[in-house]
Amino acid sequence: MKLAIVTETFPPEVNGVAMTFGVIARELAERGHDVTVYRPRRDDPPTADATPAYRVINLPGMPIPGYPLLRLGLPAGRTLKRLWRAEPPDLVHVVTEGPLGATAVTAARALGLPVSSSFHTNFHKYTSSYGFGAFHHITLSWLRHVHNRTRRTFVPTPELCEELAAVGFRDLAVLSRGVDTRQFSPSRRSEELRASWNATPDTPVVLHVGRMAAEKNYDLVFRAFDAMRAANPRCRFVLAGEGPLKERLMREHPECIFTGFFSREEIGRYYASSDIYIHASLSETFGNVLTEAMASSLAVAGFNYAAAFKFIRDGENGLSVPCDQPEALIQAGVRLATDSALREKLRRAARTTVEPQSWSKVIVRFEEDLASIVGENSDTATRQPQLASL
Repeated sequence: MKLAIVTETFPPEVNGVAMTFGVIARELAERGHDVTVYRPRRDDPPTADATPAYRVINLPGMPIPGYPLLRLGLPAGRTLKRLWRAEPPDLVHVVTEGPLGATAVTAARALGLPVSSSFHTNFHKYTSSYGFGAFHHITLSWLRHVHNRTRRTFVPTPELCEELAAVGFRDLAVLSRGVDTRQFSPSRRSEELRASWNATPDTPVVLHVGRMAAEKNYDLVFRAFDAMRAANPRCRFVLAGEGPLKERLMREHPECIFTGFFSREEIGRYYASSDIYIHASLSETFGNVLTEAMASSLAVAGFNYAAAFKFIRDGENGLSVPCDQPEALIQAGVRLATDSALREKLRRAARTTVEPQSWSKVIVRFEEDLASIVGENSDTATRQPQLASL
């Protein structure tokens, strides 16, 4: 198939959406499909992978206020129509719902091209985290409008399918998440890196990876850290990421190690060199960081939804707690900080759990779903001349 992927975030940006579609674009291209990625222009120097298997077309964009590492795509309907008239793709897949993504849906529909989409981010739930709760329904209406104009909307879990269907989203399907078990592996553990954190081989290192923003529930993360340190003063706390809260968090928590932004390749060493992962967010559609931590053989604790609901068997390969019990998550963190036997048991089982969740299996299913949408469009195009002749 000739596939156009339109996204406002893509590697080298580091976030779950960028990582997911960086892998999907690569895997689809390596399976023989002609893949072109349309994304906002960046000024980064070329990466080591300067000749990927897919093409990248840069379009106008601007930095997102408060997130200088991310860019917002500007409306590009006219440009996309011109490009797709000259070289029409078999299918357009829209990853994000911003101005670029929304105009891509309109352009594809105007040209009669089949278009699908992905739902990755609960933006309507973010409104309360930023003090704009009154905009919840407006944001939800916009997301529903964008996605319901596409042939299929892919979401990470069956549970999210049910949740979105209940508020009016149509034509939903599951696009699960794979785990790169080579990049995220305990074999990448580095005692040299741990030593830079003043951690000895038997020091429990607690890691957190992610965008430092209000929706990630950092207040609870640090409440858990405080309780863990009180129970076991030997614990060390490492946070990897950037975001608008970083400067404040660094001032308020000088006892923690803030490492900043890392490539996906480098962050694998950070996971593998840690021991515990506390996942406090309640706004994720999946939570790639949890499966990355499990693949790296960390003892994990999180709320029982999304990736944790799918993969954690409480007490066997991790700890999961009800979503409405933050104190239970804190206590789970304390257990991991103080019970070394439990910690080691969970670490061994975590890796075994996610090893079968390869990207190759996920891509094969997604490839089949995209082919079915292309087939539906071909069937429609064949029927229309027949109806006209009648």
